[in-house]
Amino acid sequence: MFTGIIETTGKIKNITRGTKSLTLFVNAEFDSAIELGESIAVNGTCLTVTDFADGWFSADVTPETFSRTSLGSLSSGSIVNLERAMKATGRFGGHIVSGHIDGTARFLSFAKEENAVNVSVVMNRTLGEFMIEKGSVAIDGISLTIAKVKKDGSDYVITVAVIPHTWEHTTLSAKKSGQIVNIECDIIGKYIRHFAELKNAPETNPAFLDFESYH
Repeated sequence: MFTGIIETTGKIKNITRGTKSLTLFVNAEFDSAIELGESIAVNGTCLTVTDFADGWFSADVTPETFSRTSLGSLSSGSIVNLERAMKATGRFGGHIVSGHIDGTARFLSFAKEENAVNVSVVMNRTLGEFMIEKGSVAIDGISLTIAKVKKDGSDYVITVAVIPHTWEHTTLSAKKSGQIVNIECDIIGKYIRHFAELKNAPETNPAFLDFESYH
């Protein structure tokens, strides 16, 4: 479990590539020692530490993760957002982030407005239907609040207002128009929609449970 508050950025040291999989080697400095098997979100993607030494760690990217995220576009020298899993005693500074990426979006543009940077990204309808104004979204692992949602044909354009600290201490400021970013929709919204769809179409969904019969 993560919060979307980026702990630090790291640099890709090396990548071992399979046909539809990766092993990432990431140079990173954390405030405390990492452990074998712990979870670290890399650009919002929850990965497991498989090896580490002073100043770096490695993690495997499975075909499923490869197909749903932007990790396949990384190369040696790429800068990535990093967040270690939340401690039970930690503060919940962002929102509930699982590290399970739902899909990707394209970075469109940014515009400065006094102390904010308004960032816009475009995504397909499958992701866009989960976007609501003042709701939460994780973009490359960063917890952000949605300021605007605009439907553009079959796509959705969302705009988020980024504070100076986030702009300066994450990868957002280096993004160019057209670059791919990872999107994790709000987990609460996903569950609500899932169960609403089951309730509205029980006869077509064998996974549906008639909860009233269990009283």
